[in-house]
Formats: sequence, C-alpha cells, structure tokens
Amino acid sequence: MTTASITAGRLPAIAPAMAQPADQMETRRVVAFLAMVFGMFMAILDIQIVSASLTEIQAGLSASADEIPWVQTAYLIAEVIMIPLSGFLSRMLSTRVLFTISAAGFTAASAMAATATNIDQMIVYRAIQGFIGGGMIPSVFAAAFTIFPASKRAVITPMIGLVATIAPTIGPTVGGYISHAFSWHWLFLINVVPGILVASAAWSLIDFDKPNLALFRKFDWWGLLGMAGFLGGLEYVLEEGPNHDWLQDQAVFVCAAVATTGAALFFWRVFTAEEPIVDLKAFTNVNFAFGSLFSFVIGIGLYGLTYLYPIYLGRVRGYDSMMIGDALFVSGLAMFVMAPVSGILSRKMDPRVMMMIGFVGFAAGTWQMTHLTADWDFWEIFVPQILRGASIMLCMVPISNIALGTLPPERLKNASGLFNLTRNLGGAVGLALINTVLVNRNVFHYERLAEHIEWGSAEAMTQVENLTRNFQAHGGMDAATAAVARLSGMAHQQAAVMSFVDVFYLITLLFGSLAVFSMLIRKPPASASGGGGGH
Repeated sequence: MTTASITAGRLPAIAPAMAQPADQMETRRVVAFLAMVFGMFMAILDIQIVSASLTEIQAGLSASADEIPWVQTAYLIAEVIMIPLSGFLSRMLSTRVLFTISAAGFTAASAMAATATNIDQMIVYRAIQGFIGGGMIPSVFAAAFTIFPASKRAVITPMIGLVATIAPTIGPTVGGYISHAFSWHWLFLINVVPGILVASAAWSLIDFDKPNLALFRKFDWWGLLGMAGFLGGLEYVLEEGPNHDWLQDQAVFVCAAVATTGAALFFWRVFTAEEPIVDLKAFTNVNFAFGSLFSFVIGIGLYGLTYLYPIYLGRVRGYDSMMIGDALFVSGLAMFVMAPVSGILSRKMDPRVMMMIGFVGFAAGTWQMTHLTADWDFWEIFVPQILRGASIMLCMVPISNIALGTLPPERLKNASGLFNLTRNLGGAVGLALINTVLVNRNVFHYERLAEHIEWGSAEAMTQVENLTRNFQAHGGMDAATAAVARLSGMAHQQAAVMSFVDVFYLITLLFGSLAVFSMLIRKPPASASGGGGGH
C-alpha cells in the first residue's frame, strides 16, 4: 500500500517509493515482513510449547496440580485481550512502534519466565508474555494485505496461514524435545536471541504507515475495561468450566458474571464511543463475517485436535511427551508440504470450492477416527493426521483471502485483530465443548458398560476367572483382586475410547456442514486488492 497514515477517514497519499511497478516489492519491506512473520510464529508457538512439559515445570516450581495449568491459561487470557486491541494501537502508534514494543516485550517476558522460582512469578510473566506478544499476530495479517499486491497473495497468504496453523500444531513436539534435551527453562530462553533480532529488524525496516498520536486523546478506557472483563472472564470460564462443574464452582461463577458485565459495557462503548477500542463495522462486509465464522470453526478443529490426539495417546496408549511429539509431527509435515500447493490452487480455483474440499477432507479425517479403538497406534492415525494437516491449509488460504481481501484499507488493522480473535475464541470454545463431552460421555459409557459386568453376569464372571488364572500363573499374591481391578480398568479405558469417538463424530458433522455453507458466500473478484495494498 503506502507509507502514509490511515487516519481520520482519509485515504493515504501515494509515497514516492510506490512509484515503482505494482508487482515489484522493495527488498526492505520483504525482509521486514519476514521478520514480522517469524515474530508471529514465536508468539503462537508459545501457546502450546509448554503443554508437553507442564510436569517438569510443576516439579521445578513446586506447584500444585491445580496451579500448573495457569502457565498456559494466563498466556491465553492475556493474548486474547491484546489481539483485538492491537488494531487501535497500531493506528495510534504505527505498525513499526507497536511491533517493536511487542517483540521486545515478549522477549523480555520470556527471559523473566525462565528465571521464575515459584508459580506466582511464572503466571505473572506468562501473562505479560501473552499480552505483549499478542500484538504481533494481527499486525502480520494486516501488513500482508496492505503492502503486497494481489499478484503476490498466492505466496504470502499460504505463508502466514502455514505459520498460524503449524505453530500450535508443532508446539508440543518442539517443547517436548527442548525440555527433554535441556530443561524447561529453555522453553523460554530459546526466544531471547530471535526476539532481539526480530525487534531490531522491526524498528529498522518497517515503514508501512505513520502514527496518529491524536487518537490517544480519544482512547476509550471504559471500552478497554469492558473488553478485558468480557474476553478475560470468558476465556477463564471456557478453560476452567469443564473441569469444575461450570457455574457450580465459585471462581467460574464470578468470572462468568465479570464476562457478562464486561460484555455489556464493551458493546455499549463500541456503539457510542467516538473512537471505539474495537471497530465492529468490518462485520457489515458479508465476506468478512463468513470468513470470521469459518476462522472460528478452524480454531475448533486446529486447537481441538491438537488437544485430542495427545490426550488419547497419553491416557490410552501410555505415550510420554517425546513419543507424542513424534506421532504428531505428521500433521505439521503435511501442512508444510501443502502450503505451496494451496498457494498455487488459490490462483486457479474458486476459493469457495477450495474451502469446500478442505472442509470435506478434514471431515474425512475425523470420520476415520470414529473407528478408533484402544489398540490404535502411530500408523492407524497416520492418514487422519495427513488429512487434518493438508485440509487445514486448503481452508486457511481462501478463508484469509475472503475475509480480508476485499476490505478497504482503513478497516484492515481492526479487521485483522477481529479475524485472529475469532480463531482463538474458536479454539477456546472448542476445547471447552470437547472437555465437557469427554467427561459426560465417559461417565455415560462407563455406566452402560458396568451394567454388563455386574456380578452375576456370566460373561463378567468368565472374564474374571480367566484374568485370575493369568495372574496366578505369574505368581500374583492376590490374583482375584488384581483380576477385578484389571476388569474395571478395561471398562474405564473402553469408556474413554468411546467418548473420544463421540467427539470425532461431532467434529465430522461440524466440518461436513461447513462444506455446504461455504458455497453460500459471494466469490471475491479476482482483482481484489486486499485493501489497496501495493497498487
């Protein structure tokens, strides 16, 4: 686009640097954009990088089992508040200043997290890390549709789509390797040198726009307070509700009340403030509204399966963090291979058809998982993981183009924050629903199985006798007790597997229905400028 400011509703003036042919890009801006992409990769990766190493962190900080999940939750809550806020901050401070502060602050918070000596310090540092680092994510999407001409989208959109999807997917794998090879401290220390380089490159090279400091006088502090209460409270309820019987837990109930009050305050200020903290006008664009809806569902699939596979492999198959990381690497590899293919297809195929193929492919992968048994291992989940990774990439590229590709330049920054927020909220809602279904259906299936193994059942008695003889043959001291315990364990395992199958059925239905809805949106014109970028 231009280097002028997008402020006060004025279209920016054409900068001298843009007098060059529209399809040519300054090397300076390309390098700056690549640095931004890497910064976004670090910010998204750090959501999941600790997930495979929470046990080690818990031991190192002498934390309780109830406290340690906050290493992840604090980051998520803080990040989800910053993502929509970043649009306003980017207009006020400029992309250069916001991204530099975000990269430098994220790096400093990472270093502090590595020095944490107790769980309270770790939670504070992770919240700072998530909040400040969250400013890097929407900036990349906005920059991609601002500075690059439409002819370059086949390369740029798959790149940022790959980063947005592969980072959370490989997070557990990378974290498992790092903590296994060194220590959990290096999960955070590994960000320091790259973070310094990204911050330096951002300050030296980014020149996409100018600040509009006059917006500071119009900053809507009440709107910020309402948004923080709304999104922070909602994130907590979705994270903790499934494990604490929802509103029956006092903390969950209080956060639900905070989220409700915050939502009322936030939406009131959105429609009444002179300069709302988040501009929702982008949703009046039908394609952006549908694109955001699809992004929400992509968040459910992306974060939901990144959670489901490790849970299955750990609980049912007994995998450790290293083995889980190795097994899940397949999806990341499929995404990496499919990224350039999706870029090529985006130039030759109707994006609605491309999305439909992606949704159908994703649904096909989860449909295969509905045949899951307790014996499934690496090779049984191999094809479903390939379908998952390849299909996510086929969906992400057209969804980004449809949502952001036809918006006017003055709405891109706010819209980018909203677009990324929908994906994160989709992940949070998806995880809450998945956990709730797993718990409830596990109880249901175990009760049904227990009906068939009650004392007096000929089949149950035969199974106990066979197990008892087996334990006696191996020298068991109390073979009968061990046999009953084993039978109960088998029932619990089977109930768990059946609850996983139920979740995969629901995800299959969700993505299958989206394949139909994808044809209802309007096809963006081939000449869409994506906000006038580069023209």
